[in-house]
This record gives sequence, structure tokens and C-alpha cells, in this order.
Amino acid sequence: MRRHLVPVLGAAALTAAWCPTTPVPAPSPTTLVVFITVDQMQADYLTRFGAQLTGGLARLTRGGAWFVDGDLDYANTETAPGHATVLSGRFPRHTGIVSNERGVPDSTAPLVGARGPGASPRRFQGQTLIDWIRAAEPEARALSVSRKDRAAILPLGRGHAQVFWYAEPDGPFTTSTYYMDTLPAWVRAFNARRVPQGFAGRAWTPLLPDSAYPEPDSVPTEAGGRGFAFPHVLAADPAQAARLVIEYPWMDQITLDFALAGVEALGLGRGPATDVLAVSLSSTDAVGHRYGPDSREIHDQILRVDRVLGAFIDSLYRLRDSARIVFALTGDHGVAPFAELYAARTGRPAGHVSLRGPITAVRAALADRGVPAAAFRIESAALWVDRAPLRAAGLDVDSVVAAFAVMTRAVPGVARVDLVRTLAQADTAHDVIARRWYHALPPDLPIEAVVTLEPHYVWGREADAQHGGPWDYDTHVPVLFYGPPFRPGRYPDTVRVVDMAPTLAAAIGVSPSGVLDGHVLKAALRTAPSSDRQ
Repeated sequence: MRRHLVPVLGAAALTAAWCPTTPVPAPSPTTLVVFITVDQMQADYLTRFGAQLTGGLARLTRGGAWFVDGDLDYANTETAPGHATVLSGRFPRHTGIVSNERGVPDSTAPLVGARGPGASPRRFQGQTLIDWIRAAEPEARALSVSRKDRAAILPLGRGHAQVFWYAEPDGPFTTSTYYMDTLPAWVRAFNARRVPQGFAGRAWTPLLPDSAYPEPDSVPTEAGGRGFAFPHVLAADPAQAARLVIEYPWMDQITLDFALAGVEALGLGRGPATDVLAVSLSSTDAVGHRYGPDSREIHDQILRVDRVLGAFIDSLYRLRDSARIVFALTGDHGVAPFAELYAARTGRPAGHVSLRGPITAVRAALADRGVPAAAFRIESAALWVDRAPLRAAGLDVDSVVAAFAVMTRAVPGVARVDLVRTLAQADTAHDVIARRWYHALPPDLPIEAVVTLEPHYVWGREADAQHGGPWDYDTHVPVLFYGPPFRPGRYPDTVRVVDMAPTLAAAIGVSPSGVLDGHVLKAALRTAPSSDRQ
């Protein structure tokens, strides 16, 4: 069956760095797709630290199809939009997930057996890989796990599945009533083990000798100036440790152990249908925000991701036939370095930006006409406007927005302000920023303008590493495939995360439904997709 695919803008033909010279036997039918998202995983981490990788990341990069220049190609680079993209093949413009705040929060779907805000995928639009599989194999099962609710929920869309996350701030693993009313026995059994509490008092020290880390371990800008050097010791109190472990590398190990328990309990990958396991590892995001992408801590964290993924893959292969498992790995976004450190190290401009001046001025003028402040607000670099109150006050909305844009462009650190209605007319083949904003915004949202900061400028005054913008350091992530259907090699051309779901679908022989933004990465496949052979 042929399907409609949106072409890549300006993409070059892909070429493989390696090609087998001997015939390859037909692979066994895939019974398990394992999709791993490493939260805040920059593409260059795999090359920067590649020589020291010995575990799962080493296996995937050296034996899989590795696209070294993966790109999100949209602007709102937050966790929720990223996870909605990975298995849907569509940009936020078409998934409807535009930010964390407008991702999965749902007061009508309270947590099961835990405290915390409710969550569901009700805002998600369209289908994902598991829906495409079930169209051919209704008995296919799916499990998604993460520390974060949005990272667990969104890779599987709105489909019925086993979806669990760590109920912050202190656990246990839970779900919401969108999925079920009581936790399964295997989840209750895992929670009863009190695994997070077992890390109480443990010290995080580097895996390798100091000489293996070129990064200094004495940077007061990191961690708010407190506890910025190794060792980092988790609280000795078990209850406090369960709350704080999410900031340490061990949360990834806990998440993968939970995923393995789910694979065993649910029988994922036993066949005959193709099951899906989605795992999102969140510790890199926590470490990256606190210490930055140039820190010794992030270096060690990536080495630890490599180790725990290696143990996870080995454990999975002991449970299931490795010839019937495929893996894919990416990141949901990258991150900018600390503005202060970047400026000091490079001598280039960087800093912090606030739009309090323009937004306060416009709101004051609107208040004089009886317009409430909530009708004109900035959220995730986007200007949201409720047109009705402005019109009722006799105001020309476009003129008000234009005045805000003029004031905002004058703020130091602001690169550009784009009116949303003009993005579709931009030269998106060459204007990367306009293209990424266009991909980011569903047309039915009341967003009038979007603000792009200069490179290495960040929002607010806090000294932390941030992401969320349209620059390459936020959008470039790894794209990896591993398993019998894939042709090992290192591929240099730019591809997009939205290409991953259709490529996986082609690898396992299912057809996506609906119009996709991504396309099949044929160079990664040992054999041509079935649709090309018809």
C-alpha cells in the first residue's frame, strides 16, 4: 500500500558509509520494537565521548544505522513536543502538542495509587506506530515507561496501552485513570521493593579516572553555585532519597529495571504479533539542566547511560530472541550551555532576556480599555492572544500585536519576532528559523507571534542550562536504528526525528495511516520497503 509522505525540505540523497558485500539472509519477523529516547541527548555526545563508550551506546553506534546529524526541525524543543514526535512521524503542528504546559496535564485523569497532577494523552492528535501495527495485528501490545508523565504517555499517542511513570516528587511508579483504575500486580510488586529508597546515602563519583575527563570539576556557575563538584551524595533519609534520586544517574537504572519487569510480566516480544516497548530516560535532562552540556557531570552521565543500556540490552536478549528485536534511539531535544560560561569561554555575546517591559507596557494599555491581562500573554516564547476581549474594547488586534513586536525586537538578545500568519509565506527551504516555527505551531491555536532569541541567549535570570528554542544546539539529536532489518553504517546527511516512525514501520512491514511529515530512510534498510516493491 502506498501512502502520502511530506518530502524533506532541501534534503540530499542519503549515502551509506558501509555496505555488505555478501548476501544477507532474510531477517526473522520482528516481535519487539524497542524505542529509547534519552531526554536532552545532544547529537554530538556520541562523537565527543564515543571512544569511551563500551556498552549499549557503543553497540548501537558501531553495529547499527547511525545518522549523526539528526534534527527535530521544529522550534518548540521541549520534552512533550519531542515525545509526541518520536513515534508519530509528525511535527507538533500536526500532533497538537506544542509545549510541556499544553502536553499531558489533565485534571480529569487522576493518578492511580499516588499523589500528583493527573495526566492523559487527550490533547494528542493522530496515530503512532502502535496504532499502525494494530491495524494489521490487533493483538499487539505496548508498554511505555519513564520518569516523566509526558515522556511515558506521548510516544504511544491515545492508544490503549500499559503506560507508567514515576509520580514526582517521590514516586512510586503510577499511571492515570485514563489507562486503568488499579495498578497491575507487577507494578505493585516493583513499587513494594522500594528501589529508589535503596539509593539513600549513595555517592555519585566518576566512573573513570580524573585524567579521562577534560572538563574542569570546579565551575561555580554549575548547580547554582552549591555542590558543583564531585562527589554528589544522595540524601541519607530514604524518603528524601526517593524524592531527589530523579536528579541523579541512578533514575535511569531504576527506569530500565522497571521496563524489564514489565517485559517479563506482560510477555512482550514473545510473538506472534509485533509489540512495542518505549522507554524514556530522563536523568540526562536533569544532569544537563543542573550542570550544563560542557560539564564533567554530563560526560560521566553519558558514560553511565552507555553502561546501563548495555546491561538492559543484554538482559533483554536473555529473555527474547535477539534476531526478532529492533531498537531505535534518539533524543527529545538538545540544550544550550550556560550563557555565562559560553560568553567567558568564547568571548561571544550571550546572556539573559526578559520581555517584562514590552508585555507590561501592552497590558497596561489594554487594562485602560478593560482588557484582562490573561488575554495577552507570553508562553514558551509564543504570544497568545484572546482576540474577543480586544475586539470588544474596540481595538485592532493586528495593530496591538504589531506594536508588541516592535517593542520586543528592541530588547537586547532578541533576534526576531515572527508573526504567525506570515510563516507560511516564508522561504522555509532557506529560512531555517521560520521553517522550524511553522512546524511547531498548529494552525488552530490563538498564537499571534513567536519570539526567537539570539543564539546562546536564554530566558529569565536563573543560571541554568536551557532548551526550547530553534537553534541547532536545541534541535540536533542522534538518530539510531539497530537490528536485523537495518544496514549498519555511519550516515552523514541530515535526517529528521519524524523520519524514525515511518522507517520503523517499513522495517517491520506495516503501513502508516494518514499523512506524515516524515519519510522512510531507505538507506538504513537492508531491503527496500514493501511499498516500493509493489
